[in-house]
Amino acid sequence: MPAQSDTTSPPARSTTVGTTTITRTVTVAAGVFAPGHLGELTRYLPFELVDDVLAETRTVQRRLRELPSRTGVYFVLALGLFPRLGYARVWAKLCAGLAGLAAPVVSEKALRDLRRRLGPAPLKALFEVVAGPLAQPRTPGTCFAGMRTVAFDGLNSLKVPDTDRNRGWMGRIRYRMGFAGYPTLRLMCLAETGTRGLLGATIGAADDRDEATLAGRLLPLLRPGMLVLLDRGFDAAAFLTAVHRTGAMLLARGRSQRVPPVLRHLPDGSYLSDLDGLAVRIIEAEVTMSGTDGTAVGDRYRLITTLLDADRFPADALIRLYHERWEIESAYLALRHTMLDGHVLRSGDRAGLEQEVWALLTLYQLLRMAMTTAVETRPGTNPDRASFTSALQTARDQVTAAAGICPDPDQPTDLLGVIGRAVLATLLPTRRARYSARKVKCATSRYLNRDDGRPAASTAVTGIEIRMHIPPPLDPTRRTRSRRAPGQPRAPRPPTRRDRVTALLVSDPRRAWSGAELAQALQIPKHNMLTQLAEWTRLGFITRTHAGSYALDPPPLADHSPARSRGSCRPGRREERGKVQRPQRSEDERPCAATSGVHTPRAPGSDTPTPATSWT
Repeated sequence: MPAQSDTTSPPARSTTVGTTTITRTVTVAAGVFAPGHLGELTRYLPFELVDDVLAETRTVQRRLRELPSRTGVYFVLALGLFPRLGYARVWAKLCAGLAGLAAPVVSEKALRDLRRRLGPAPLKALFEVVAGPLAQPRTPGTCFAGMRTVAFDGLNSLKVPDTDRNRGWMGRIRYRMGFAGYPTLRLMCLAETGTRGLLGATIGAADDRDEATLAGRLLPLLRPGMLVLLDRGFDAAAFLTAVHRTGAMLLARGRSQRVPPVLRHLPDGSYLSDLDGLAVRIIEAEVTMSGTDGTAVGDRYRLITTLLDADRFPADALIRLYHERWEIESAYLALRHTMLDGHVLRSGDRAGLEQEVWALLTLYQLLRMAMTTAVETRPGTNPDRASFTSALQTARDQVTAAAGICPDPDQPTDLLGVIGRAVLATLLPTRRARYSARKVKCATSRYLNRDDGRPAASTAVTGIEIRMHIPPPLDPTRRTRSRRAPGQPRAPRPPTRRDRVTALLVSDPRRAWSGAELAQALQIPKHNMLTQLAEWTRLGFITRTHAGSYALDPPPLADHSPARSRGSCRPGRREERGKVQRPQRSEDERPCAATSGVHTPRAPGSDTPTPATSWT
């Protein structure tokens, strides 16, 4: 028989689980206005402000129904908090914390009609109210020598739906390998570099490719006591003079082609110069950074500034300050990737896109306001240590919980709030000086094949060497460059690349040249040569005889008939193509017509456009 065990199992113990009941109070607007909120961000955009803006823009509802205009404003702002969700899901987020209230049940069509009824005007007015400097002058990283540092820059990578209305407004972007999949919005902002808050913004269309022209709309926002940081795209004497007239100082990087006159050398290696009547100071230096891995990268800088006093503003201090211009790029990173997560905008027409963009900028500014308020409660903390991701995620949670909408007047004022405490709990470490290679993941980008020799991994900077370049003074006996007088013959210009290719093709008309042969004969990089050959073939300057082979396009036979002179007959294909002016755009990115990828030429001697079928 098997042995039996004498052990017995102990009796089961009864366990009790402790529970805690948490009761919270939610205070929202009454009635149908209850879903209109942004959680704790509502304290920075109160109901009274939204009502005043609606009244000023004349967008208040005529009859009070389930979707009043104030609720619509907060709904459009909430769309920016949840870019991955549709209308119904975003509306559910606004109503999630309103348990016990009879929140209206609406359809997506009703929410879409609500957006159309509002239009872009109230959202633009709201942004203009909240936009402005955020930090106190004593906040670290905000000012240089008592001047608040701000920066201009453009954003051309906000993708929008590929609809006929959007293409008609923005055009299409043509890269080396074809058209872009989506049109992109053109946005120009003026930002405070210390907090990355926005002072103003403007939206451009397809023809507004010049950044200086767009930035000119924001010049009234500049004030005395500001120092404007600009990149090479703004190096134009007229624009720099306009900035100076506002009373603000400027520090801009000059183009390498600019050769300013040397009027007087200064002790720090800089020199005084003149740009079409604007007295400036030029700083030319070679900046080299050394890394922990033994690599070294450098670049030559030519800085233009209206800070003429070399004793108060040394050259090396201004060179190190110019790097702060990149803070506006961090602002665009937060807007494009952290908030939108790279998603395409929702709207299919201009009014909807403008409304959506102004709502995104308003929401971004509200988050920056909450972050700056939190950081300034700890003196000596630089605002660039505040995490935008922490503030955004906490704001989303507060919207879902409908928390912090209306603070209790009987309780002490909570300046930080839940968002501020989350920001302080997740402060980033002090920024380290480092550099790495610029990684381009877009196959059609113009920066794809550029290699500046930087290491692939992030490398800490161990030293920065600044070597001043001191040009010789202006020789009074040397003839200065002057404008050509009217009637004076123009000096011959060196042959262009197309002239050199044409001369090579003319030298042997019966031969079909390949792109590799032309690139080798002219000592031109092969990928550049192939790109330009494809463009010249499209414009009709040359002909593609076989795959990868090119020959000169022969001119058409002359026809002096009266009908041809009056332009009533269809002009020859090659004759019209030869008159197409090559656009003054970059080879990699160029806006095209909304309805067609070709330009409609005009017949010789006629103001009437020739049908596109005559040369397509």
